[in-house]
Amino acid sequence: MKQLVEQVHPEWQEILENALVGVNSDYLQGIKQQTDWLPGSANLLAAFQQPLSSVRYILLGESPYPRPQSANGYAFWDASVQALWSASGFSKEVNRATSLRNFFKMLLLARGDLDTNFSQPAIATLDKSSYWQTADAFFAAMLSQGFLLLNASLVYEEDKIRYHAQQWQPFIHSLFKQLAISKPSLKLILFGRIAAAVPDAHLFPCVLAEHPYNLTFITNPVVLDFFKPMDLLSNHV
Repeated sequence: MKQLVEQVHPEWQEILENALVGVNSDYLQGIKQQTDWLPGSANLLAAFQQPLSSVRYILLGESPYPRPQSANGYAFWDASVQALWSASGFSKEVNRATSLRNFFKMLLLARGDLDTNFSQPAIATLDKSSYWQTADAFFAAMLSQGFLLLNASLVYEEDKIRYHAQQWQPFIHSLFKQLAISKPSLKLILFGRIAAAVPDAHLFPCVLAEHPYNLTFITNPVVLDFFKPMDLLSNHV
């Protein structure tokens, strides 16, 4: 793990070293020896490559994507998605990524570009020239606005989601305790039951909502109120 910590941004290294101390050493040794989990050791701490000094929000998801082509160590960033749009609305890749699709529908509603009709034909009629055109560009813009895209569980393994989430709770506990001292101005965005159950979330202002794979997420007024002023879909470059 020391080698992996050395690959993150220097501003995170001491914090992560301290946080990993609380994780069961046998567990860490086990995942070090295995290769059948996602996102893989090279991407385990990928979310911490941006400097802590630029982070304003921690968006906490549940666990990595269950597909090798999708899991990249960032919450909600599906690495298999390239183009966001097509002539018929969302691209095929976005349509297959339920959580990402609902997240974009929420952002379109927050902008006022959609109302109660979230269908492909409705999205197809929109002028999307001012939007980010690729997932890479969209998520890079999120990072630049201060989002840390982190999962409550850093490891996905089939049929062991809650097991891994429990193993990573001490890590999240230590992370939040340290950040409450070094950067108390952070805000948490907690999506889903696993994220909502993380320890010490009360140390920061929180936005709490269902996971974006639920349709109710699209029209959740708390989520809409939080994201509307940011206008994350717009390419401001």
